[in-house]
Amino acid sequence: MSNLTTFDIPILILAAGQSRRMRGTDKLLEPVDDIPLLRRQAKAARAVTRSRVIVTVPPAPHARHDVLEGLDVELLSVPDADEGISASLRSGVAELEEAPALMILLGDLPELTANDLRRVMSAVDLAGDTLIWRGATLEGKPGHPIVIRSTLYDGFLGLDGDNGGKDILSSRRHKMHLVKLAGERALRDLDTPEEWSQWRTEKLAQDK
Repeated sequence: MSNLTTFDIPILILAAGQSRRMRGTDKLLEPVDDIPLLRRQAKAARAVTRSRVIVTVPPAPHARHDVLEGLDVELLSVPDADEGISASLRSGVAELEEAPALMILLGDLPELTANDLRRVMSAVDLAGDTLIWRGATLEGKPGHPIVIRSTLYDGFLGLDGDNGGKDILSSRRHKMHLVKLAGERALRDLDTPEEWSQWRTEKLAQDK
């Protein structure tokens, strides 16, 4: 293992998107486990690393700033967030480019837990030649969260549009380690009111 312990890796939470498909509401403010999803994600991230937790957000005033109040996280406003996820990635990686590796966490995955983040963090070995550690479904389909080594930062700093670094990741599959997480946690996001309603119905059924 390297001198940097896995749980000293900083975490970048991407939460500057516009939530357009929610038709007037904000998916990151939807309650999950009785707290707004974005606050839940930030608390999970804070629980698994001693390093920085940075959350990209739209410029203030915005309700996403309010739901993170009181947490030991750094808010990074992204003025060009309308461009897509690449704007958040560029801004976040630029803030963290001195770190040997960083975890990228989407703000809108409601089933991910702090233990899921720990499992991916625990797989990181900076002494080897792996470049990417990535959460996956039990069937092995790549998802989130994602830890990248610093050797990939330049590629993320040069991103544009809404690609989100998919090309960078897919071209390095041979240097990627997948960490299987339960169910569809690594992939399931909820972008519309209908998807949220269906998900809540499923959770109620599971809890009975």
